[in-house]
Amino acid sequence: MVNTTKKLGLLGGMSWESTVSYYQAINRGVNARLGGLHSAPLIISSVDFAHIEQLQHKGEWDKTADILIREAKHLETAGAKAILICTNTMHKVAADIEQKITIPLIHIADATGCVLQQDRVKKVGLLGTRFTMEQTFYTSRLKEIFGIELLLQMPNNETRFITLFMNNYARA
Repeated sequence: MVNTTKKLGLLGGMSWESTVSYYQAINRGVNARLGGLHSAPLIISSVDFAHIEQLQHKGEWDKTADILIREAKHLETAGAKAILICTNTMHKVAADIEQKITIPLIHIADATGCVLQQDRVKKVGLLGTRFTMEQTFYTSRLKEIFGIELLLQMPNNETRFITLFMNNYARA
């Protein structure tokens, strides 16, 4: 069987561990569908998360968007037919990226919403970075497009929880 899967561009590095998870999941899915030694045709652009994380905490989202737009354009030029951002938080600038490229950007909230709708889930808890939990770029999209209600209660010791989460998962 010939692999006719379109080449996907992965915008990664935020964190590299998250990028690895996406890479593995996509390849496992393609291999499960096609069998044998098939894998996904992917192009990865991995940015330095330390710089991105500093910009996030300074609230300099426009500079973050500029970096990711540049990388998305590189992926498009390299032959990607669609782009996926390998992290929830950076979807805050997804609309900015979409405006500057001519290929589709696969939004994580849309993929999540489709699965939740398919499974008939109307209410779900969300666990993520402070940016994902507090801002509306993810939650409003799930609510407005898919009618999904999100539960966003943070643990009492929010700062300690997020620090532990980031240190153990993202090494931020």
